[in-house]
Amino acid sequence: MLSQQTIKNPVDFSGIGLHSGNKVSMTFLPAPPNTGIRFRRVDLDGKPEIEARAENVSETNRSTTISKGNIKIHTVEHVLATFAGYGIDNAIVELDSNEPPIADGSSREYCKMIQQAGIVPQNEKREPYTITEPIELKLGETVMTMFPADTFKITCTSADKGGRFTQYYSTEVTPQTWEKDLAHARTFCFYEEIEYLFKNGLIKGGSLENAVVIRDDAVLTTEPLRYPEEFVRHKMLDIVGDLYLVGRPVNGHLIAVRPSHAANCEFAKLIQAQIRKPAVAAQTFSPPPPAAPVPAGKSVAEEDGCEMNIEQIMKALPHRYPFLMVDRIAKIDGNRIIGVKSVSMNEPFFQGHFPGHPIMPGVLQLEAIAQVAGILLIRKAQAAGQIAYFMAAENVKWRKPVVPGDTLVIDIELTKARGKIGKAKGICKVRGDVVSEADVTFMLADAEPA
Repeated sequence: MLSQQTIKNPVDFSGIGLHSGNKVSMTFLPAPPNTGIRFRRVDLDGKPEIEARAENVSETNRSTTISKGNIKIHTVEHVLATFAGYGIDNAIVELDSNEPPIADGSSREYCKMIQQAGIVPQNEKREPYTITEPIELKLGETVMTMFPADTFKITCTSADKGGRFTQYYSTEVTPQTWEKDLAHARTFCFYEEIEYLFKNGLIKGGSLENAVVIRDDAVLTTEPLRYPEEFVRHKMLDIVGDLYLVGRPVNGHLIAVRPSHAANCEFAKLIQAQIRKPAVAAQTFSPPPPAAPVPAGKSVAEEDGCEMNIEQIMKALPHRYPFLMVDRIAKIDGNRIIGVKSVSMNEPFFQGHFPGHPIMPGVLQLEAIAQVAGILLIRKAQAAGQIAYFMAAENVKWRKPVVPGDTLVIDIELTKARGKIGKAKGICKVRGDVVSEADVTFMLADAEPA
């Protein structure tokens, strides 16, 4: 039986962030079993943490950013790749800025940290997920397909839009091959991209000390290339890190052509969807589970400030696949609740809305508002076992399209609650921008017997 692993001792490293240019100190800390990988901002009040999971991805422009509310951590992929490569399941990454130090643009320094800290097994089973059927993704110029396999293998081809420096590499990812074949590959960019990146607030900490620059047919670097195929190997390093956002190890053979952070993170969500699929199928053909017993003085929801996972949401709502429009509750605080919906290309409505131009229907965003508001009203009314029926919607506005890969943040404020009637103001956002909003009215009623 494989055991979960963490690091033995704390270890730290300091440097600058690639995109922010900020000075930053980073510490890896051991963590208990089933913690996963969490990033902690020690420079902020309360030392907030963000779990490294695909549903927390907020930006994928030249790197992977995870966020929780207004708290962000940029460029997490190289750190995650190191934990994934060595098979470390549980760790805390403390940072005193918004981005890990980039070091030399590879994972070499992070590997040294792990070697210094040591790796220890834990008394919990490690459960990799093995792909059960092929998963496919086409996103822009990226094509990715993953097939069932007993190990984790990546076969990758990379190239720029002009076909320059087309490279191919394939390897099974193990702790040995990770350190030998992928960990030392540095990040790179094309010379003509640099002005655009600077103008858009990126690579403020970039230099030839931490990146390779390609200009025409020349390679600008402070040392010789570390691998004949260093560029594609770095793309594979990024894939290893981004796919660790699934939240557990994955076995399968991934074939990727021109991968990107946006595609990698969307692919991680597709894997998560396949992991959930057996449970979803079972729910489709069975009645909703009975509401869990509610301890005295508590509602079916959580205490203020706590999150609700999908299992807890399904105890509060009768909705099931394909009509459950909230994946988790991020926050419940008085008359306010925040829900999260990760919008995947696997959503069934994308088959017809619209072929070749997938957009989440606005009415389903409205349904998401109603479902999250219903959870809050059930909580406020201490109404376990009841259903919030959607009665009316006013001042409905749809402002921007929601597409595959977006994370819909559903922010609800309960404006009136009298008896079994409630009114709420709902706003849906993607990356901080309002995409839809509405005032909704709903009523509590007893659930029909099964």
